[in-house]
Amino acid sequence: MAIDRGKTIRGALAGALAAGVWAAQMPLDKRAFGASLDDVELLGKAFTRGRWWPLAGVIAHLHNGAVFGAVYANVAPRAPLPSWARGPAAGLAENFATWPLLALAERVHPAREELPAAFADVRALAQSTWRHLLFGVLLGEIERRLNADERVDPPDYSDLISANGHARPERLAAAR
Repeated sequence: MAIDRGKTIRGALAGALAAGVWAAQMPLDKRAFGASLDDVELLGKAFTRGRWWPLAGVIAHLHNGAVFGAVYANVAPRAPLPSWARGPAAGLAENFATWPLLALAERVHPAREELPAAFADVRALAQSTWRHLLFGVLLGEIERRLNADERVDPPDYSDLISANGHARPERLAAAR
C-alpha cells in the first residue's frame, strides 16, 4: 500500500481538528452525561501533575487525533463502507477497542488517585461513545473534504452544445 504524503498530512490535520472539537465540547458532555471522565486530564496528568497538565493534555490529545487521522486517511478509502459511514465506524471501533485500557489506567496511571473511576461507569462509557462518534463524524467529513480528488475533470458538454452556445439540433432530435 503506497502512502500519499499529502493525503496523510491532510488526514492528520482533519484528526487534529476533530480532536480539538472533542476537547472543546468535553465540559458540555460532562454535564450532559453526568460523568466526569476527562481525556485531557487523563493524558495531561500522565505527563505532569503540575500546573501545566492541561496544556500537556491538549497537546497529547491533538497529537493522538492527528496520528489517528493520518492512518484513517490511508486506510478508510479501502473500507467496504459508504464514505459517510467510515469516520463514525472508525471512531466507534477505536472507542470499544481502547475502552478496556481505562481499567488498566485506573491501576497504573501516575495520577490514578486524582482521576475518577470510570471503567465500570455506564455513563462514562456512554460519554466516551458520544465523544468517539463525534470525533469520527468530524474526522470523516473533514478528511473527505480535504482529500477530495481534485483531478476529476469537469464534464465536457461539447457533444451537446454547439460552438454558438445553443443545443445541437441533431442531439435534440435524438432526445425525443
